[in-house]
Amino acid sequence: MPINPDAVGTRSEPHEHSWDTKDCMLYALGVGAGTEDLAFTTENTADTPLQALPTMAVVLAVGGFGAMRSIGTFNPAMLVHGEQSIELFAPLPTSGTVRNVGEITGIYDKGKGALVELAVTGTNVADDEVLFTSTMSAFIRGEGGFGGDRGPSGPRNVPPDTAPDHQVTLPTSADQALVYRLSGDRNPLHSDPSFAAKAGFDRPILHGLCTYGVTGRALLRALCDNDPTRVRSMEGRFSSPVWPGESLTVSIWSDGEGSATFRTTASGHGEDDRVVLDGGRITYR
Repeated sequence: MPINPDAVGTRSEPHEHSWDTKDCMLYALGVGAGTEDLAFTTENTADTPLQALPTMAVVLAVGGFGAMRSIGTFNPAMLVHGEQSIELFAPLPTSGTVRNVGEITGIYDKGKGALVELAVTGTNVADDEVLFTSTMSAFIRGEGGFGGDRGPSGPRNVPPDTAPDHQVTLPTSADQALVYRLSGDRNPLHSDPSFAAKAGFDRPILHGLCTYGVTGRALLRALCDNDPTRVRSMEGRFSSPVWPGESLTVSIWSDGEGSATFRTTASGHGEDDRVVLDGGRITYR
């Protein structure tokens, strides 16, 4: 069946997902943290207790994607991750269990494709309080033209035409995708050269959510003094793939107390400073 716009409002069955300190450290290593980030990569330093990176919410939102089954059938190879946002209602603990429920919050007809928005709400089982929401939009090529609402359009979170207030460059390793995939996303596009070639790439590309996590580390360092309890929300739009081994530069423009816009560029694959994460906004305490 084609894309079903009446699926908006459909929710998945609740799904419980647990994690521990090993998962926190593995996620941090997967987004490039290391010896300069011991608060996130080891639990055995004398002065710094282990903490979870705020962007880890994207891999804790397991199970909520079951709601996507309600939107109709489509070729998964035609799905592209468009945007990603998180909202944190409390700092992520380094171990625990969440009960996740996904909801289709929008289906839009973009002509050449359909845009589907999915929000996953994670509730901390320990106290029955909402811990986070993780919202993503997926563009499904070839599934437009069903006569639905086109939805929101136009640029968002446009930075001013001035020099950034902060700029942080962080490297990724040639093996970055092989580590990041151990946090849950085993898509062979990020590990199998022959699969990547069939998709039109000369080698496996980095996960978009890994780019999102590296960007989150830069924002945390520049705006929050590496204190994850200060992060409230983060959003951005994926605009170009990243290859493992490239460096990511995050340019940040402060909007005032507790918010900033940002843009991430990549360099190192024969091109310099192409935008890979755009329309970015972070709010923090």
